[in-house]
Amino acid sequence: MTTSLLRVPPPQGLLRPLAVPERLLLGPGPSNVPPRILAAGGQQLLGHMHPEVLQVMDEIKAGIQYAFQTQNQLTLAISGTGHCAMEAALLNLLEHGDTALVAISGIWGQRAADIARRLGSNVHELLKPPGEYFAPWDIEEGLVQHKPSVLFITHGESSTGVLQPLEGLGELCHRHGCLLLVDAVASLGGAPIFMDQQEIDVLYSGSQKVLNAPPGSAPISFSERAREKMLRRKTKPPSFYLDMGWLANYWGCDGEPRRYHHTAPINSFFSLREGLAMLVELGLESSWERHRANCAQLCQGLHDLGLELFVKEEKARLPTITTVRVPEGYDWKEITAFLMDNHAIEIAGGLGPSVGKVLRIGLMGCNSTSGNVDCVLRALRDALGCCRRSRL
Repeated sequence: MTTSLLRVPPPQGLLRPLAVPERLLLGPGPSNVPPRILAAGGQQLLGHMHPEVLQVMDEIKAGIQYAFQTQNQLTLAISGTGHCAMEAALLNLLEHGDTALVAISGIWGQRAADIARRLGSNVHELLKPPGEYFAPWDIEEGLVQHKPSVLFITHGESSTGVLQPLEGLGELCHRHGCLLLVDAVASLGGAPIFMDQQEIDVLYSGSQKVLNAPPGSAPISFSERAREKMLRRKTKPPSFYLDMGWLANYWGCDGEPRRYHHTAPINSFFSLREGLAMLVELGLESSWERHRANCAQLCQGLHDLGLELFVKEEKARLPTITTVRVPEGYDWKEITAFLMDNHAIEIAGGLGPSVGKVLRIGLMGCNSTSGNVDCVLRALRDALGCCRRSRL
């Protein structure tokens, strides 16, 4: 049937088949998705309250507890990216007028401070130059001075390539009546983290990095201290979608019959389940060692190319994302474009405070292999030679 009411014609692009190029994703995320996880995400859809889906959710919860090394009951996956988990953590923990202390050494601390201010919190910042990390005495000075209820810190700062030491920070926070909130989006599975032993109160990550699943689901866990603080709230969390009381029930964390809250991204949960299963099969210690060894190989190769690593201390280098200074006389955009156009390899420039200063190379999960290290080093050698010649 024809009608004169249509004013927008069918878009021609949607009448063509979807074309997705093959690329090796060696930037700061997302990572390439292995066939096993792709197949899981391509399974037939089920209803979000079907018992089979609830079983998958229970298995995801157990996988997160293993990956986080925690026995926290309030452990689940947010229906959103790691950034969504950051917002969920902050808006459930903080009420208007609460004091938050945010350790900022890159973009994720900056983002957390922005979110906390939007929630009406009194935000105080601890600052470190990009490429450096916080010592316990830096943290204690801020705790004594500002007396916050929550400290936010990033374990794996993907914008600068820094791995923040966490040992002792939980005990330090609790001594000062403060909760410890840790962002492990870029580090989970690639560097050791022990939520319970390190007395971390809230820990979150993302699906698209070491876990090699598509972006869209985000593991998160709350300690008993954090749960009790949420129960003492005088006001409801400002987001219904991210209200941890509702989410805890949907994920079977409160011992009550599960109730509908939202239509979850079921196939994303299938993918996340398989990503966690692959981590469990490999084993955390083996995963940590693989990332350490391949990062060391990459750093040596970059040094041999005459490139300068951005993070000076070896122990402070994030095993999943390596940052290298843009060599003098080169444009980082030309280098990244050359790798994409000539080698179908993605690496990235800086982000936030590292924009224009660094190149970021990611080796995460199944992408963290010795072969991929050799591949990106050959491509960089080619790029440095060609981009230099183009300037002569």
